[in-house]
Amino acid sequence: MDLLNTLVDKGLRRETPTREEALAVLATSDDDLLDVVAAAGKVRRHWFGRRVKLNYLVNLKSGLCPEDCSYCSQRLGSKAGILKYTWLGPGEASQAAAAGVAGGAKRVCLVASGRGPTDRDVDRVSQTIKAIKDENEGVEVCACLGLLSEGQAERLREAGADAYNHNLNTSEATYGDITTTHTYADRVDTVRKAHAAGLSACSGLIAGMGESDEDLVDVVFALRELDPDSVPVNFLIPFEGTPLAKEWNLTPQRCLRILAMVRFVCPDVEVRIAGGREVHLRTMQPLALHLANSIFLGDYLTSEGQAGKADLEMIADAGFEVEGTDRVTLPEHRAGGGCGPDRADGVCGSHGSGNGCGSHGSDGGCGSHGSGDGCASHEDGAGRAAQDGEEAPGSVPGAGGPRTDLVAVRRRGPGTDLAPNA
Repeated sequence: MDLLNTLVDKGLRRETPTREEALAVLATSDDDLLDVVAAAGKVRRHWFGRRVKLNYLVNLKSGLCPEDCSYCSQRLGSKAGILKYTWLGPGEASQAAAAGVAGGAKRVCLVASGRGPTDRDVDRVSQTIKAIKDENEGVEVCACLGLLSEGQAERLREAGADAYNHNLNTSEATYGDITTTHTYADRVDTVRKAHAAGLSACSGLIAGMGESDEDLVDVVFALRELDPDSVPVNFLIPFEGTPLAKEWNLTPQRCLRILAMVRFVCPDVEVRIAGGREVHLRTMQPLALHLANSIFLGDYLTSEGQAGKADLEMIADAGFEVEGTDRVTLPEHRAGGGCGPDRADGVCGSHGSGNGCGSHGSDGGCGSHGSGDGCASHEDGAGRAAQDGEEAPGSVPGAGGPRTDLVAVRRRGPGTDLAPNA
């Protein structure tokens, strides 16, 4: 297929595809899907080999958020039966992070619900960063705390943070339909603050919220312009009790096409499969490793992921290897000239003018409070859509339909007395 040959050539040269080419990837047929994966896989392997970076989420403060992001289980007015608790202490957070590091995680993502941190909150998180770094040599720490005020990014960098996550989530044109308590421009501003402070920027999207192909291309091109070092791709988990509970718009094939499009547009950045991979990719997850070079290990913010052991087995069985702390994630041209912990001189300015996104992803991303991103949201327990032994409405296990039975609220790890999944 001429389109795929063109996109591979452009990806190897770090050349931006046209919007028409990106839209064409999303429009390919299921018959062409393996060809699309193979083509994007060539670009992924060129820049990242067969390494898979593992990230681990620690939800420092869960629920009770004043923002109204429609995808998020922690939103204002959410009826989702998630865990709700205030700030974990540095020791508790460090203990939770240690479980992920022991499972192979190279980066720990510290997430807190809310519009943004107070200066006191920054002090808390700074102490937590120090506690984690004192116990885990070589581990990266990414903070995801919402909208940043002046000077807060610099304080996090001084405390030892390597990166800051704030997702774009969706296109600027549709942002107001998803969130009304802050603006798209607010998110842009926070990502720019992180860049300017020398933090590695992490910013991504949530797919499956009813957006069009044009919206998906818009947000990914905005991310390309913003130039983050990592782009988490979240797949909405329609949490019962949120406005998007009925939005089951994704198939495994659709998810793979979206990941391929992101890889072609952002060929040399860390593309991370975040929240929702277990719910929407399901048994097709191994194929997604040919497109993305990074995943979250174990559970997400408010939802449960598959067992950490299963993640590691999947990576090995698919012929990939876990990236160690002794390896630099980014290609040399980005590690030497971009932002983040891999930069040799430790200096970074604001590059790009795109858009940032908040810490409210969809439950994944690096930090996103909600239902679909690197933090995902699979409901269960008090928030389960159906009682044990009953089939959840709309679920078609094994038949390709909505899998509401795979959505389970996190009931272990931080905020509970049970060991975390890692």
